[in-house]
Amino acid sequence: MEKTWKPTTAGILNIISGAVGLIAVAGLFIAIGITGGFYIPGTEHIPEFVPSLLTGIAVPLAICSILSLVGGIFAVQRKIWGLALAGSISAIFASTPLLGGLPVGITATILTALSKNEFE
Repeated sequence: MEKTWKPTTAGILNIISGAVGLIAVAGLFIAIGITGGFYIPGTEHIPEFVPSLLTGIAVPLAICSILSLVGGIFAVQRKIWGLALAGSISAIFASTPLLGGLPVGITATILTALSKNEFE
């Protein structure tokens, strides 16, 4: 089994994508608190459905971000190819809201798929 740079690079891209996604989740939870949980002058005109909408975005994003982080760790360690691939696929969705993360996730998925024979 020849070790190449592909799984390590894919893992690093997954970890970056998951971290960026978790930053977006933190921002969404702050927005949820501002729009629904706390009274702040000037926010009276915000519709009541906005906190629920933001929660509906934040929860799947948090799941994708955590899966991307876990998949990235396994890709760097070259263990459990299926989980590393799932993390790479979720990286497509995890960092998309910020920094245009779509190419990062696609690159990580391609590199993980090409390096299947390097995993235990």
